[in-house]
Amino acid sequence: MNSNFTTMSPRTLRSDLYSFTNQEKRTAPPLVISVLASLLDRTISRNERDIAIKCDLKDERIAAFESCKVLDMSLQAFLERVFRYARVTPPVYLVAYVYMDRLCQFNQGLQIVSTNVHRLLVTSIMVASKFVEDLNYCNSYFAKVGGLSTEELNSLELNFLFLMGFRLNVSPSVFESYCSHLEREVSFGGGYQIERCLRNYMCGVEIESKEPERREPKNQLTRVL
Repeated sequence: MNSNFTTMSPRTLRSDLYSFTNQEKRTAPPLVISVLASLLDRTISRNERDIAIKCDLKDERIAAFESCKVLDMSLQAFLERVFRYARVTPPVYLVAYVYMDRLCQFNQGLQIVSTNVHRLLVTSIMVASKFVEDLNYCNSYFAKVGGLSTEELNSLELNFLFLMGFRLNVSPSVFESYCSHLEREVSFGGGYQIERCLRNYMCGVEIESKEPERREPKNQLTRVL
């Protein structure tokens, strides 16, 4: 059982996921971070155990997310770093998870593994932030948070959008479905395996955003991804 879930209930998780309060005043990371990290850790373990499962690196858009080395940082720590410097709201993490799930549905040659998960995460969170929030940081700032160059993240974002078919809209019913999925994950103490994908094919809708005041991330993960 994941110890991060011992002080978390499905109700508190749901309350957190529907929260759009000012993240600047928040000291503890959103609860969804622990759940998302647990889900992705198990997905990676399952994919890497099966030697027959490999990413289709012949697809240049998929290959772009592959790193030559694995970042020596847990997913939990990486997501907490994103929260510490980007301060995106809890719903953004859930929408980013929807995007990653949708990305795998649309591209059968893509498997989430340790060599691509960090790039997928920072890209999906950045795109989700632009879609969900009215105020968000620019690409160059997210690049510093994720340890990438601005040019790399710009390219990853473009590849991400094409792999997604620009289907970024997440309807309230789809958001609720994924919220319920994560609640079950907490109910089972991190032992609930999400094997089936939720089917959701939505049309993208643009939301205007403005860039808030920048805060430079410390201890940058320069050139590690």
